[in-house]
Amino acid sequence: MIEWLDEGIVLATRPHGEDGAVVHLLTREHGKYAGLARGAQGRRNRATYQPGTTVQARWRGRLAEHLGAYTCEPLHSPFANLIEMPERLTALAAAMAVADWTLPEREVHTPIFDGSQALIEALHHDAWAEAYVQWEVQVLRELGFGLDVTRCAGGGSGRLIYVSPRSGRAVSEDAGAPYSAKLLPLPDFLAGRGGGGPAEVCDGLRLTGYFLERHLLAPADLDLPPARDRLAAEMRRLAARPRDDGRDGDSPLHG
Repeated sequence: MIEWLDEGIVLATRPHGEDGAVVHLLTREHGKYAGLARGAQGRRNRATYQPGTTVQARWRGRLAEHLGAYTCEPLHSPFANLIEMPERLTALAAAMAVADWTLPEREVHTPIFDGSQALIEALHHDAWAEAYVQWEVQVLRELGFGLDVTRCAGGGSGRLIYVSPRSGRAVSEDAGAPYSAKLLPLPDFLAGRGGGGPAEVCDGLRLTGYFLERHLLAPADLDLPPARDRLAAEMRRLAARPRDDGRDGDSPLHG
């Protein structure tokens, strides 16, 4: 019998039998790992296995290659504080789905685990949407597809405002002007110039979404998860609102 104990974040559950579920966790020391959790669909345990909940997980299996069984105790749930913030709950659902769809099974990526916990905390603060885009940048980097937004791929010396869809490298305004229709926008907050807000977040989601699909999802014949599409649509809606539509002149992201 093989057994381990680890901290994990619930990514997804799939019903199995009358009250059980196959649960995917992102664990600190074992990576994305699946297991059968008996009673996970029951009224008593349903909240424990809700995506985004941090748990203390015990996995047991006769052989390492078996599905194995989970017993989980909840450590932290973000839902009580986010229940009246639907956009942030959508971001949480999007992050859990992106991690579940892109991370390889049983491959340890501790920085993504730590970054996911940091994102869950950031969802309680003003810059939550910008933090979400930064999290997707981290996922790309940790899986070997990092973006280089520190210098111009075309040798230009001006302000970096584009990213090449071919190389993932930044392009300056002067060097990219002739090809602007083919380049991806680089938002200020990803280039280290401050900024942010719904319009920039839309640009950031377009940027990271392109590379997530190209490098991680398309090879597996997958599209972006529906929750990720909902987040992008919500950010487009917020970006289209008049500037004075936010409370006391604040960004609508910060409500």
